Amino acid sequence: MTSMDFLLFTKGPLFQLALTIFALGLSVRLAEVLLLGRRHNYAEARGGQWLPGLKTVWRRFYPDPGTFQRAPFDVLVGTLWHVGFVIVLLLFIPHVELIKATFDIAWPALPNPVVDAVTAVTMAALVAALIHRLRHPVKRFLSTREDYLIWTVTFLPVVTGYLAYHRLINPYPLALGLHILTVNLFLMVLPFTKLTHIFTAFIARWYNGAIFGRKGVQS
Repeated sequence: MTSMDFLLFTKGPLFQLALTIFALGLSVRLAEVLLLGRRHNYAEARGGQWLPGLKTVWRRFYPDPGTFQRAPFDVLVGTLWHVGFVIVLLLFIPHVELIKATFDIAWPALPNPVVDAVTAVTMAALVAALIHRLRHPVKRFLSTREDYLIWTVTFLPVVTGYLAYHRLINPYPLALGLHILTVNLFLMVLPFTKLTHIFTAFIARWYNGAIFGRKGVQS
């Protein structure tokens, strides 16, 4: 198989397979969450649910001062790589073009040099987070194989994209094919691991806010 054949395979049949597994797997996981149902609350409602739920979703994007004081490294590094990953994924020009070609939706992208700098910061933050996990006795004890798998499938698309963009792997079709391969792996792993929190976190935050809102207190 030539490098061009490899690229065509990863961006063609394998990408379609990854999208199918991602869509079906995520649909099942979300259905499981939504079909769990809620016990009927017989207490008198003291407030609404929808608006408090949405407010909680928004507020949880910002860590409370207590959390930052207890774990400043986790807050800073976690924020850096999460935000960086989203920027690289959604605001890189080739990614926006791919989304447009696949789903027929698009939005403005950032200049390539900006995304390149964000990619470097994201990689550094991910490496720092891994080292911290390995050196912290409690986190190392609590970490499972799934945690390291999640780190790997998250890190690989970022680093292979960086290598492909800078032409650090030759020939270029091979570099791009490796990047797309790691993206396919990320898509296929996501529905079956803790990576589903990308979607379920919003549901959980809204639900918590809605419960407190019904009680008339702030979550």
